[in-house]
Amino acid sequence: MKTSDFRFDLPPELIAQQPLAERSASRLLVVPPGDEAFADRSIRDLPQLLCAGDLLVFNDTRVIPARLFGRKATGGHVEILIERLLGDDVVKAQVGASKTPKPGSLIELDGGGNAEVIDRDERGFFTLRFHVEGELTEWLQRVGQLPLPPYIERTPDAADAERYQTVFAERAGAVAAPTAGLHFDEALLQALRDRGVDYARITLHVGAGTFQPVRVDNLDDHRMHSEWIDVPQALVDKVRATRAAGGRVIAVGTTVLRALESAWVKSRAMTSDDLQPFSGETDIFIYPGIPVRSVDGLVTNFHLPESTLLMLVSAFAGRERILAAYEHAVRERYRFFSYGDAMLLWPQDDVSRK
Repeated sequence: MKTSDFRFDLPPELIAQQPLAERSASRLLVVPPGDEAFADRSIRDLPQLLCAGDLLVFNDTRVIPARLFGRKATGGHVEILIERLLGDDVVKAQVGASKTPKPGSLIELDGGGNAEVIDRDERGFFTLRFHVEGELTEWLQRVGQLPLPPYIERTPDAADAERYQTVFAERAGAVAAPTAGLHFDEALLQALRDRGVDYARITLHVGAGTFQPVRVDNLDDHRMHSEWIDVPQALVDKVRATRAAGGRVIAVGTTVLRALESAWVKSRAMTSDDLQPFSGETDIFIYPGIPVRSVDGLVTNFHLPESTLLMLVSAFAGRERILAAYEHAVRERYRFFSYGDAMLLWPQDDVSRK
């Protein structure tokens, strides 16, 4: 597989710059298996498309205001994008400056305090220790800026503070939203409950690496970024009960699929043949040829050309099928990326789940 195998043409005007007035007003492109025709629906049709006994799995991560600004001792401008909270006021971050800050140097922060440069790893991420008033997470809420994706060409406004979080966002730590979950509001969740659809949660703290391009042509040579996940026992119990009763497990977003597949891989390493609880780091890279065993369906947004997320959904539903669906979406003027429309994907065949 080559990176260029996942290229498609996207008119720039289809990249959604603003959320719709209502979360559940988005369109939904249904992609059945095989050669069945695509269906243009609404996200509000999801209860009709699922069955009683199905299980939706959401990501309950919460986006932190991770973009900060400051100055070096020389007066040079610095932009910081936190990638990961490491605890004890220490973070992993990307640092943009005219000259690379050296270990031991201080960055004076807009809003008060400073960040001490500890080191820089081989992938270019800095370790910073913050010296600010109060708890770092509380300070970030006052001073930090919400890190909208680079393809949204505007500064965040007051509405983004609410709309770039899912309604079930609880555990702070992400620097990008699990965007498939942005389509769900309380009315849609209630309609799903009325249908008999259950739901459960995992956590994956989405890192800025999700926006990094694949810099190699041969996918076997790509080194995937790492993200922290928590697949709890309660989720595992619900998955097992759902499967035992003949229901389907539907991941809401690629982050959920990545977390569940990571937990499955970890459990297989422990000689188990079933999903097991897992909490820790994952750098799993899922692309065509890698089987997807943990879910039976996927709700997802549209993804960037040649991105690891496009490769992941292609592993689940088939590359040619996905590219045909994207061609249909462009023709029908769907809205793309974080604030865009959604897809409901079914696997290419049953082999992917065996």
